[in-house]
Amino acid sequence: MDQLSGLMAARRNEEIALEMMKFIAATTGYGKTGAPGAGFQGGTVNKAEDYAAHLLDLYTRCLNTINGKR
Repeated sequence: MDQLSGLMAARRNEEIALEMMKFIAATTGYGKTGAPGAGFQGGTVNKAEDYAAHLLDLYTRCLNTINGKR
């Protein structure tokens, strides 16, 4: 029974981290390329693989935050 509750907690944390990652990516344009504009635009990504790597990194950071790790 303890294994089941641990598995459910881990799954819940993964789902929370995924929703958090999607929210951050959608609202900030994290890792996407954009048209040049005024002000600081951050780094640009020019390949789909780079964008996917950015999203995976963001997901890992979100999961570590949910799990209380740095």
